Amino acid sequence: MFRLEPRASAPLLWQVATPIMAVIATMIVGGLLFAALGFDPVASIRTIFWDPLFGPAASYSRPQLLVKAGPLILIAAGLSLGFRAGIWNIGAEGQYIIGGICGAAVALAAYPLEAFWIFPAMILAGALGGCAWGLIPAMLRNWFGASEILVSLMLVYVAQRIAAWMAFGPLKNPEGFNFPGSRNLQQYPAASNPELIANTGLHWGVIAAVLALAVTWFVMSRHMLGFHIRTAGAAPRAARFAGVRPERLVALCLGVSGALAGFAGLFEAAGPAGQITENFGSGYGFTAIIVAFLGRLHPLGILLAGLLLALTYIGGELAQMMLQLPAATVQVFQGMLLFFLLGFDLLTRYRIRRRA
Repeated sequence: MFRLEPRASAPLLWQVATPIMAVIATMIVGGLLFAALGFDPVASIRTIFWDPLFGPAASYSRPQLLVKAGPLILIAAGLSLGFRAGIWNIGAEGQYIIGGICGAAVALAAYPLEAFWIFPAMILAGALGGCAWGLIPAMLRNWFGASEILVSLMLVYVAQRIAAWMAFGPLKNPEGFNFPGSRNLQQYPAASNPELIANTGLHWGVIAAVLALAVTWFVMSRHMLGFHIRTAGAAPRAARFAGVRPERLVALCLGVSGALAGFAGLFEAAGPAGQITENFGSGYGFTAIIVAFLGRLHPLGILLAGLLLALTYIGGELAQMMLQLPAATVQVFQGMLLFFLLGFDLLTRYRIRRRA
């Protein structure tokens, strides 16, 4: 009785409304899922989305919002550049891990020296490590036509094995009673990334995330590079006539997104995580893909989406402790959110017409 009619352009109203509809649908279906598992659906949804901000434990969980949102926003800002150009970096998790390893290696090589240059050197090493890991799929695509989707994704597992090797080998704490893992960088003042304002969760990674969003907005709206990125994503053949070099654009987008993911890994290793372990990867690189799309690849949308996904992390942990919900609660919510977002996104490209 109905048919889909392609739209000439995506209406702004639907672009704004579909992420909101996806969040509401996720809450409804998530409540039904919890009810099917024998949990109170209203209490479950309230614990995940309300209690972290306004519940009894808000004094502890509210500062964690920035701690969780910082790396998500930082990685998503880099991914958005490539996604706008049709360059799909799915391996930001691996770049995050390598960035954290490279930054931590600089600090551990300088231990126990206390010098002002150590933390800036860690930041530089983290960015270079993530950038180098991101350039591997770029080079393979440019030289051999390999899919950057598959290559970047497979490199995540390589990075995870490197993290395990580092935790058991070169970066292993010699004073750690033979337990795997590096020294705790939080106990090394020259290499730590502490809270800048007590009980807020604000650290250098959060500031870097805000700066990344500002630079992304400027590039995409005020710089010729942003025009090239938008043109390459919308009309690749037309982009060549506009002077766009596809090989350079691929290397640039994957390198920049890798560098920002490396930043996030370094700030996490020097701050909330504190050390390199065999399980250093936290899934931020994959969740940031949802953040980028939920935010419509726009800096302001990415900021709001990053805070929302961070809320699901914190709320999921609270629900596990208070309601004994399964540990996979967060992953289920994030997966449903992406599923509904992709489904409702159909309305931005098509309108529903009744058949005559």
